[in-house]
Amino acid sequence: MRTLLANAAIVVVLALFGAALYAMTLPDYALAGVMFLSASIVIYYRENKLVAD
Repeated sequence: MRTLLANAAIVVVLALFGAALYAMTLPDYALAGVMFLSASIVIYYRENKLVAD
């Protein structure tokens, strides 16, 4: 189950990065910043809670 959640977190991170890059083309830099911050938080959570041994 943890592997499934870790893989789902990767998908969420990729979606957040894609949305942030798209927001930068609009240019909606505040939204892009929030998306990048959210992606960083998901990466941190994944590495510390879902993948940690």
